[in-house]
Amino acid sequence: MAFLIDTNIIIFALKDTGKQLAEKLSNQSFTSLHLSSIVQAELFHGAEKYGNPERRKQILSEFLTPYHRIPFDSHCVPHYARIRHHLEKQGTVIGNNDLLIASTALAYDLTLITHNCVEFARVPGLKWEDWS
Repeated sequence: MAFLIDTNIIIFALKDTGKQLAEKLSNQSFTSLHLSSIVQAELFHGAEKYGNPERRKQILSEFLTPYHRIPFDSHCVPHYARIRHHLEKQGTVIGNNDLLIASTALAYDLTLITHNCVEFARVPGLKWEDWS
């Protein structure tokens, strides 16, 4: 099985004092773990917001090195359009970045690893797991 890792899972892994989540991630084959360019952007934006951004970006860069990056590209577009239309009709829209992340997971047939289950559960056909 191949996975797409959500922003909150990376943050939890970096803050994981017991190291259970970081260990679970490291026990996976790195060829099965993927990172969306949207998640990477969210993480680096977060690093800019707090003290010592250069150090935070260095930590992120080192932590993220083994993960395969997946861009939001034209392969994701039809999934984005379908999901957004469905959620708007239902009146259950999710955040813009979450919509892009879900579209990427669907386009590449990946299971999303997230703690944001409430929003992602509304996306039809999306496979997700909470590892937090």
